[in-house]
Amino acid sequence: MTKRILVTGAAGFIGSSLCERLVGDGHRVVGVDNLFRGRLEHLSALEQVEEFHFIEGDTREKSVLDACGAIYGGFDLVHHLAAINGTRWFHEAARDVIDVNINTTLATLAAAERWDARYVFASSPEAFGEEELMPLKESSASSFPSAHQHQRHSYGGSKYLGEVALQHAVASGLDARIVRPFNAYGPRLLGDAYGQVIGMMFQAVASKQSIQVHGDGSQTRCFTHIDDVVDGFVLAGTLDDDLVENKPLAGCSFNIGSSEEVSILELADFIKTAVNDLDLSIINTEGYHGDSKRRVPDCTSAEHLLGWQCATSLEAGLKRVWLELNVQP
Repeated sequence: MTKRILVTGAAGFIGSSLCERLVGDGHRVVGVDNLFRGRLEHLSALEQVEEFHFIEGDTREKSVLDACGAIYGGFDLVHHLAAINGTRWFHEAARDVIDVNINTTLATLAAAERWDARYVFASSPEAFGEEELMPLKESSASSFPSAHQHQRHSYGGSKYLGEVALQHAVASGLDARIVRPFNAYGPRLLGDAYGQVIGMMFQAVASKQSIQVHGDGSQTRCFTHIDDVVDGFVLAGTLDDDLVENKPLAGCSFNIGSSEEVSILELADFIKTAVNDLDLSIINTEGYHGDSKRRVPDCTSAEHLLGWQCATSLEAGLKRVWLELNVQP
């Protein structure tokens, strides 16, 4: 069944891939992005597609959301991905991160209520703060240190509060669900100084520079290919309760992540293999304050309620990304 869908953060890494998937599935999609981190070229494949409309604007503004809604007379589903991401921003622009992430969420929740639309919130494992008990379950506690120490949790705290606001909306009758992607990667992942680790490593290779590893590289992550992440968002948005044994999905949270845990130092070796250059040099640099030592997802709810599975190994996924970047070592 064709749905009218709004995607905020539509020109971003995940948002643009989600827009392509939703249009390809036959839905009518409106994408909105202020292009602070999003890039129009990410949406180039949709430029001439009648079922896709793009609006440049700030989703904190009701007038922008109203303009989006006017295109199709409202929406059946809202995917809210607009946010300021990138670890350096968390420290350098903490107030902007808090402002954008919280207020876009409040504005889109209110709009979804006006449209009587289902709502999917892109949260983050950062919403767990520095919780040390692994794997992280959908119901794990969030643990944040004193704000005197650093500003990293401007992002994680904003995502946690976004989840709180969503649960309040659910209690008021909104059908809303939470998706937490664990370290998504793909060819559109930003690799500049404000990007994420896999994007930065690939960009270093392309620029014939050394691969940088923060600290001693022993910190671990579970990296998830963009196709698997998009599958999680699509399932969270399109599945109805009667398809999952009548268990209400409103208020449910879904960790979407690989179970393949690797250290950042091991990741650098995976990158070497992906680009077929085992002689690439690795240098250790100072890391960011508050960086988690370990982060592993428990995806039980996603697997049992959504039928989601991570299908892409890290080795295969990195090789695909390198080919798609069309860069030769």
